Amino acid sequence: MSTSSIKVGASPEVQYLLRLGDSCLILSQRIAEWCGHGPILEEDLALSNMALDLLGQARALLTHAGTLDGQGHDEDQLAFLREERQYLNPVLMELPRGDFAFTQLRNFAVATWLLGLWTRLEKSTDIEVAAIAGKAVKEARYHQQHAADWVVRLGDGTEESHGRMKAALATMWPYFNELFEADAVDAAASAKGLGPAWSELKGDWTEVFASVLEEAGLALPKPSAYQSGGRRGVHSEHLGHMLPTMQYLQRAYPGGVW
Repeated sequence: MSTSSIKVGASPEVQYLLRLGDSCLILSQRIAEWCGHGPILEEDLALSNMALDLLGQARALLTHAGTLDGQGHDEDQLAFLREERQYLNPVLMELPRGDFAFTQLRNFAVATWLLGLWTRLEKSTDIEVAAIAGKAVKEARYHQQHAADWVVRLGDGTEESHGRMKAALATMWPYFNELFEADAVDAAASAKGLGPAWSELKGDWTEVFASVLEEAGLALPKPSAYQSGGRRGVHSEHLGHMLPTMQYLQRAYPGGVW
């Protein structure tokens, strides 16, 4: 496999878009792992389509990030030719797919977060970002509603399904912190009107998340002090295992086209 990689600029605008684009890209890969393995055919198709929605969002964001960076990198190069520490997605997105309860709870949490983010990005001073958000907000709304239904159905279901949902919440709860971390990149993006600081999303997200958990018979856990570092390129071991599979074809046949 080729070990060639690319370098990306460090401007706050590019970093901001890469964080969001990488979030969509990596979660898309995790959800796509359900293709052919869903518990029912309808859900197999639904998850595959959600993965494609996220992939489309990632493609648009990475394309725009490459344009702003000015080094001639397209979405394929940014997706497949960066090294692990160059990806800027929160660690939550790269955690293994887990069981069906874990997948649906993560999908609900992330879709709720993305819906708040895309809604604000519709007012971005960057007209390309605003246009991407205009389409993505509709997809995020469907993803949120679909996953919320499953969270309630499983949480308020059998003893087994409730236990699995409770375990999923306990596992991923500390990783939610990174979705709302404030830093210089966010501050610069907010100051320029590119997009909101992620910390601004926490209040609305918590309200919606807690409401659905209550309906599912689950309690909102106590605050966790844990802070993962994916947005700074510090990832779990799981991303390192995922990337060789995701990047294989492009690295084995550089520049290959169908």
